[in-house]
Amino acid sequence: MASSKDQQSPLTERVYGYLAEDEDARVCKDIPAEACSEQPTAFMLHLWSLTLTKLGDSLVSARLVLPWMLSVAGAPAFFISMLVPLRESLSLLPQLFVAQRMRERPVRKWFWVVGSVGQALALLLIVAGLVLLSRETLSPLAFGWWTIAWLVVFSISRGICSVASKDVLGKTISKTRRGRLTGLAATTAGFMTLATAALIMFAPEVDGSLNLFIALFTGAAFLWLFAAVSYARIPETPGATSGGGNAITEAIKSLRLLWQDKNFGQFVLTRALLVSSAFSIPYIVVLIQRQTDGALTGLGGLLLASGLAGMLAGRFWGKWSDSASHHVMAAAAFMASVVMALTLVVNWTNAEWLGLSVVGGGLIFLAAVAHHGARVGRKTYLVDMATQENRAQYTAVSNTVIGALLLLGMLLGILDELFGTAMVLVLLIAVGIIAGVRALTLPNVTAD
Repeated sequence: MASSKDQQSPLTERVYGYLAEDEDARVCKDIPAEACSEQPTAFMLHLWSLTLTKLGDSLVSARLVLPWMLSVAGAPAFFISMLVPLRESLSLLPQLFVAQRMRERPVRKWFWVVGSVGQALALLLIVAGLVLLSRETLSPLAFGWWTIAWLVVFSISRGICSVASKDVLGKTISKTRRGRLTGLAATTAGFMTLATAALIMFAPEVDGSLNLFIALFTGAAFLWLFAAVSYARIPETPGATSGGGNAITEAIKSLRLLWQDKNFGQFVLTRALLVSSAFSIPYIVVLIQRQTDGALTGLGGLLLASGLAGMLAGRFWGKWSDSASHHVMAAAAFMASVVMALTLVVNWTNAEWLGLSVVGGGLIFLAAVAHHGARVGRKTYLVDMATQENRAQYTAVSNTVIGALLLLGMLLGILDELFGTAMVLVLLIAVGIIAGVRALTLPNVTAD
């Protein structure tokens, strides 16, 4: 009988060898032996699925596209303040309970497939709301609640995918190749986002129209459906099923890992501090918007900056993560703090410069690059630190803690109201520096 390796497409082998820089002496660290020969196929299917969903994330970003859409729809402003906390927290908080059910199944990729289909359906129902709004069947207030309701479904579905993806990635892709895969997906999706941004910028007559958002959300929904089909074909070997049980009881027990496993607890603390890179971007945008004539705040312009950051930074961060992911986390944290500091210096010395595209756009681009680094570094570190038996559990505990922290992040709005945006950035600079220092003290799990 021919081996799986022999049955694989020569093109798949060649493309995999180029992208993963993995030639005949294939690297197979920390994956089952039977998964080694299937690694080129698994790598390419992972890459395609992640690229499609990362592009979808850009097209329906809760930090950019969703608030823009609600503003155009005329929905009350309080809906916009709910978007990021709901989007981020609800995709993280339920994961601890989902992980317990996942541990009962030897093959976990189907959780990701179901989650991906759930996200697609949620987006299509938001599109249905947009159509009803355009026909004046829904009021702006009703459309706001309609969007929030399906955003909840979207976020929970995403949480299911998040737990499953790291577990399946750890079973099918070798150490020293996982960060490269994540980085490549970010780069490819960034390039696609760049093309979308250019299309919007060169077609300003549709910018801000409901038709534009109908097209964006419909396109994103199909990206998740295509990704589900691709992910279903990943050759995943059955894994351990021990550790299942009552979800709530097991979830509470799992939280003990934070203090019983010292290295894991230190990682979660560092990751918690790393959220400063994510929180900083909206506040940098606020300072820029006060000085701009509106060109930089156009939907196409912001997508352009985001796409450039993903395209140029993804592979760099990913390749570095495969040798020292804790150093990537440190570099990203320090970079985010420097960008925030530069923003404040410009704001205090010559605030008008923030309205210049080269200055304001450059700051947003650099902040996005730093955020990409933080995401790639901490994802790779977690997958490499865990084993096949506890990877889903580690992921769920970590994400649950971060989800709760993100809800607390809404308190930054109070600080902004009382002391101003600059004071928020000063606090986040300090948190970023602490995160960078702590990341440097983490052990290098990639080398294990």
